Amino acid sequence: MIYLDYQATTPLAPEARDAMMRWLDGPDGTGFGNPHSPHRMGRQAAAAIELARDRVAALFPAGGKVIFTSGATEALNLAIRGSGSGGSVAVSAIEHSAVGDTAKDAGTAHVLEVGKDGLCNPAQDLPADTRLVGVMQVNNEIGVIQPTLEWHRKAKAANALFLCDAVQAYGKAEVTGADMIAISAHKFHGPKGVGALWVRDGIELHEVQTGGGQEHGLRSGTLSPALIAGMGAAADLAREQMAQDADHVAQLWHYARDLFHGWTLNGSADARYHGNLNIRKDGLDVARLMSDCRDIMFSAGSACASGSGRPSHVLRALGLSDAEAKSSIRLGFGRYTTLEQIEQAARQINAAAEAQA
Repeated sequence: MIYLDYQATTPLAPEARDAMMRWLDGPDGTGFGNPHSPHRMGRQAAAAIELARDRVAALFPAGGKVIFTSGATEALNLAIRGSGSGGSVAVSAIEHSAVGDTAKDAGTAHVLEVGKDGLCNPAQDLPADTRLVGVMQVNNEIGVIQPTLEWHRKAKAANALFLCDAVQAYGKAEVTGADMIAISAHKFHGPKGVGALWVRDGIELHEVQTGGGQEHGLRSGTLSPALIAGMGAAADLAREQMAQDADHVAQLWHYARDLFHGWTLNGSADARYHGNLNIRKDGLDVARLMSDCRDIMFSAGSACASGSGRPSHVLRALGLSDAEAKSSIRLGFGRYTTLEQIEQAARQINAAAEAQA
């Protein structure tokens, strides 16, 4: 079996798994303490969380705080709903539904257009009542890198906050400036079920999830030392290996581009994270392709939308027809992918696609 769906989730790093085990039980059986309890076991668990918080914070801009959440969806909801109400929330046409749907529910959503290359041009106008702008750093479906620094400056000029979904960027590249940044651990070889919202110093949010007042009084609920320790270890490893990982995925990208030379690339070839290859072939029946290549794990779109039967809103935003969008596949690779796996997958996918002609 060959795994090429790194945008959906990444394999858990052994280092992250090892860090988690200590806080599930531990060698002495005392690692399960509640981090909000005042006794020794609680204080030990709380210390593990703070160590992980420092490790996660090391990959964010200086001057901010890390709020742990259950994942990026919760982090994005906290940012959008917790930053106010009313006014317009301007988001790019290719945002994840956790941003797009929440923006619609939390205020007047204004959609920022993207070009055929998938880039969201910061020259376009914002509504006069814009209170929040949301543009992701790396798109989860097509891998295009957005001009988030320019959008941050545009938002500031409009007296609006800037929110960046950096789920696909964190741990792989420098996370650029914003007022709030959302991430999810399982996208950079950490465990599922934990993420974070980074909030710049001076930004005031109000509590969205009420209860015990944990996490700076903004996110109530008992924290999981095991999940957070795993996230911290994954972040620390990503920081150490970022350059090495980037070189590796670039090599995989160029090799894959040669192997899939008869396919059309979706999105910019230049402003792109190299661990994402979204390509299409006219007339391709992707459902049949996936059935014929069942030992290769790849996607017909984002994992969150797969199975809906609807064309990808991201590909449609690029101007692709329904037929073109439905004839596209996404291959995602990263740290643990080998050149041999790319070659074997390309051989099988190309053969199955040619058999449909």
